[in-house]
Amino acid sequence: MKTSTFHARSALTAIAFGLAASLASAQAFPAKPITLVVPFPPGGSSDALARAITTPLSQSLGQPVIVESKPGAGATVGADYVSKAKPDGYTLLMGAVHHTIATSVYKKLPYDFEKSFAPITTVALVPNVLVVNAKSPATDVKSLVALAKASPGKLSYGSNGNGTVQHLIGTQFSSIAGVDLLHVPYKGSAPLTTDLLGGQVDMSFDTLTPLVQHIKGGKLRALAVTTAKRSSTLPDVPTLAEAGMKDFNQGTWFGILAPAATPKEVVDKLNAEIVKIIQTPEFRKRMEEIGAEPVGDSSAQMAARIKDDTANYARLVREAKVAIE
Repeated sequence: MKTSTFHARSALTAIAFGLAASLASAQAFPAKPITLVVPFPPGGSSDALARAITTPLSQSLGQPVIVESKPGAGATVGADYVSKAKPDGYTLLMGAVHHTIATSVYKKLPYDFEKSFAPITTVALVPNVLVVNAKSPATDVKSLVALAKASPGKLSYGSNGNGTVQHLIGTQFSSIAGVDLLHVPYKGSAPLTTDLLGGQVDMSFDTLTPLVQHIKGGKLRALAVTTAKRSSTLPDVPTLAEAGMKDFNQGTWFGILAPAATPKEVVDKLNAEIVKIIQTPEFRKRMEEIGAEPVGDSSAQMAARIKDDTANYARLVREAKVAIE
């Protein structure tokens, strides 16, 4: 009996020490710089949002939060890198809806997006917008569709790469409108926008962030947003649903994740600090400037978003017959 009591006390003591160590670890975090990996090239929405969050986060945590770009393969290179990083909260991913698409697009991925990461919070939602060069004869969706039907396979649209949300929006648009568009994949928003401005590609369905200044400056013409409701940044631009494409509703979210085994205490601390920043007037003003809608949800809510989008995009990928080795 005494031996049993001794073992029970020993077990309780071990649990207590474990909890104490876990709490001490969370309180000590962070003790060194944190790296936020952006899996896209500089110049796009992901990069802009990462930089908007890292400056105030560095101040609140008392440690530098460094943005590191690791683009490639539809954002999967950066995701793979973070999935294999030490799960201690010091290497994070600026994830996006693209990662839920990649699950179905790529035949083999070195990670499982739902299982290999611990969601921290969704930072913002960014509408995608159908734009053409200001010199284009297309002044609305109807005239663009007419142009495309008159020259099958000639009008081109750029995306951030094969299997990205811009690619799928393009295939869905083509299917609903009954047109044949030429898909031109790029390595990110910056080179895509450059060619769009230069007339090398006819249109894109990119996120609003890298396009808003060119739209407001008159160099690009916004024909429609792809989300269910209009953007507060471009209130005069109709939705694709308003333009006749019933129930069209596609947008892009961006959020921060850690490797799966990161301690819950660290995830909770990061969530609390980041959500606090997202709720500040300064951050919300910055989001308005780049055409984004701030979110700041819980880890569980972000996990549910990932699960739902993975299922929804699996259907779209099947319909579009998009597959990458």
